[in-house]
Amino acid sequence: MALFDKLRQELDRAGRQAQRALDEGRLRLDLYRARQSTDRFAQRLGYAVFRAKQESRELSAEEIASHVNNLTASEAEITRLETLIAEASKDRKNPFETPKREPPPESPRAD
Repeated sequence: MALFDKLRQELDRAGRQAQRALDEGRLRLDLYRARQSTDRFAQRLGYAVFRAKQESRELSAEEIASHVNNLTASEAEITRLETLIAEASKDRKNPFETPKREPPPESPRAD
């Protein structure tokens, strides 16, 4: 039975490692999409400034604030995703190391 237990442990470990890789891949795809979104927000701001200059007018403070808020939120999402990816890749660095778990608290004895 020890052989089957060892095999089960190794399969569980490989499964966890594969799941981490999938999760990291999903995060990287989300990061790519967030960067594309940020580029679109920046492009919209640029077009708004260009059109305003063509029409010899200034952008309103509300319009500028809206564009800046979109960019700020999008960049915050990029930073969040980059942090998650860094953590995920750090967890995957050593595939043979299992995450340390604290032992459950011992229940008091009834003597």
